Amino acid sequence: MENTDQLMRNRAKAIRLIGIANELLAMARELEIGESSSAIPESLSAGGDAREGAKAAASQDHPIWVELARQAYEDRRRRTKIFRSEELFGEPAWDILLDLFIAAKERRRVSVTSSCIGSAVPSTTALRWIAILEKQGLLVREADLGDARRVYVKLSARGYAAMLEYFTSASRSVVRLDDSIKDIQPAR
Repeated sequence: MENTDQLMRNRAKAIRLIGIANELLAMARELEIGESSSAIPESLSAGGDAREGAKAAASQDHPIWVELARQAYEDRRRRTKIFRSEELFGEPAWDILLDLFIAAKERRRVSVTSSCIGSAVPSTTALRWIAILEKQGLLVREADLGDARRVYVKLSARGYAAMLEYFTSASRSVVRLDDSIKDIQPAR
């Protein structure tokens, strides 16, 4: 029982450290680009109304959400592996959005090819979903200036704001880290 308590305390500490690390990364990014709205990648904050919507969403941003997105993406891969079926849990649009949200938080670019692979469906299906997400205004395509054959995809300001709204509402059910540490420490 004591080992289980120690394991839970270590896990809570690890989760807290991940949150602190993400906050430090967000602050470093803010210092690097000289903006106060560090949660929004500069490529997402261009444009009139979209910029205002993205700035409003940034006030709801939290560094732990990239970890929740990563976990959701990994959980989806785990289900497919455990149930040994790729057909049961197909939701390529969500996989693409999760992948692009994580990429935006990590400040990395995602090619269309990489996004197709990350969606875990055939390329033709992934390309169809990318077109649908683009038509819905949730992602945008961007040509690679260094290589005309490559095209990148990224969340639009609207898509990023929608992901923030999703994680804002989804995180209401997550126990606060400070509270969970108090709860798992044995009474003396």
